[in-house]
Amino acid sequence: MTDTIGWIGQHTNSDQAAPGRGMLSGISLTLARGFDSDDEFLIGLGADLDELAARTPYQDRGPLPADHHPAMYGTHGDWLYVLENWGRATWYTGYTGGVKSMRPYPDEEIICITLNEFSPPQMIVHAPGDGNAYRAEFTTDTGQGSALDAALQAAGAVLGPRPEDDADIPAYEDRLVNIAGPVFAAVGAYTGVLIDQAAVTTGTLPYVALPAV
Repeated sequence: MTDTIGWIGQHTNSDQAAPGRGMLSGISLTLARGFDSDDEFLIGLGADLDELAARTPYQDRGPLPADHHPAMYGTHGDWLYVLENWGRATWYTGYTGGVKSMRPYPDEEIICITLNEFSPPQMIVHAPGDGNAYRAEFTTDTGQGSALDAALQAAGAVLGPRPEDDADIPAYEDRLVNIAGPVFAAVGAYTGVLIDQAAVTTGTLPYVALPAV
């Protein structure tokens, strides 16, 4: 069992299939806390009440409703986490699209790492609980001088400009290609959230279908 978040980013660009009926590569992650209940946040994403009540394991999911995609979720400490591998994160898509139920409010903290495969760049968004959301492309921080920004810096997830010296370019490009690993590791360091790799890859976490907002 591997209880980390960094492993998610390390498999972002992998072609390796999950060993079970779960997820491994290309995962976007949303974390939330400060809501009255975990279900409240999931309902805001468009989750069905009956489906939430059933708590069906992801590996046992049935056919998807039209215009929906599968997600799995869990909790660690006071954080809810939602994992999706359809190319982006539902919360990010809904928030940037003006969906009211996905607007961050004071005292509600949300962190979203979205791969945006269909509309780059890859992004990390932090709603720290002040009613606002601050965005940063991978290789940068949000510019708010927050504890999350400090974690991104410490994890090596913030890169400077491309080196002018040709000798330094290969190392820079290697860090750029593998930047998702430090991004996820930084979020893990900031939140303290641990996500069991075996539970994700085999699909034993609860399942929910989310609409394509």
